[in-house]
Amino acid sequence: MKRISLALAIFAAAFAAAGCSFSSSQQQSQSPYTATGYFFNTIVSIQIYGSDDGEAAGAGCLDLCRRYEDLFSRTIDTSDVSEINRSEGSPVSVSEETAALIQTSLKYSELTDGKFDITIAPVTALWNIDGDSPSVPSSDDIAAALSHVSWKSVEVNGSTVTLHEPAESIDLGGIAKGYIGDRLKEYLVSSGVSHALINLGGNVVTLGGKPDGTDFTIGIQRPFAQEGTPLVTISADDWSVVSSGPYERYFKQNGKIYHHIMDTSTGYPVDNDLIGVTIISKESAAGDALSTGCFALGLQKGMELINSLPDTYALFITSDYTVHYSDHFEDTFHPLVSE
Repeated sequence: MKRISLALAIFAAAFAAAGCSFSSSQQQSQSPYTATGYFFNTIVSIQIYGSDDGEAAGAGCLDLCRRYEDLFSRTIDTSDVSEINRSEGSPVSVSEETAALIQTSLKYSELTDGKFDITIAPVTALWNIDGDSPSVPSSDDIAAALSHVSWKSVEVNGSTVTLHEPAESIDLGGIAKGYIGDRLKEYLVSSGVSHALINLGGNVVTLGGKPDGTDFTIGIQRPFAQEGTPLVTISADDWSVVSSGPYERYFKQNGKIYHHIMDTSTGYPVDNDLIGVTIISKESAAGDALSTGCFALGLQKGMELINSLPDTYALFITSDYTVHYSDHFEDTFHPLVSE
């Protein structure tokens, strides 16, 4: 058995062009101020361009990351999510932001016919993809875990959350980074920042473009290749770019890959012809949920969903490494496919 984990699905080449005008106090800003930290089991990087006080803005972003990790983490005992998961069906009072994020999650569960589902936690815990020695669970154990998966059992009433199935538990890992990326962007705007690149372990959010007026260049990871190897590069400003695929976290057993994206109807990893889905949207929370949901829906149904949504684009990668674009994607982002 072989376990493999690739955390970064997207990477960015973002360089401020020479010739931009900065005051003497901003000479360092031609190269961005970068704040980094480790949250949500991944590296978080915020690059801030052309700001008089990038250090303070970056520190504020990292403080927000700590706050949201304390609210949304399944592994921090005092988090809102842990309180909900210990509730055994009793109502739990949580922060307004936790309640809002769960309500948003339910919206995308409905939109994807339940393929994105925050109550998949019992199944993902059983598979333990990120553990030291993951293995395929028994079919009986999978069936038992799957019996406690249903987004329809989650109720949000104001800032109170109730799991009506007492053995149910939730995991916000499929949407939390997108939500946090949106909040970091809002914070930077409120701090007077006009150009920034936010990267939460491969979830990329752009604020404006580069200070010279050009777009950021975003690389989409070639599935199963060495980290940082692009299959496609795109140009984007003021967009979120989020990818999902089996190459991110998986193990091999008897020559077969078992990955972290679970099929909510079977309790096994999604098994279709897709090896990658990238969603480009204005809201990163939407891109986060849709990248998982559309991967599970498959090429045809996933593409139909994306083409029905405003300001939302996607590229799907099939197992033969063919790239399939949603409507108007190529005109908007000018993709270049690497050989």
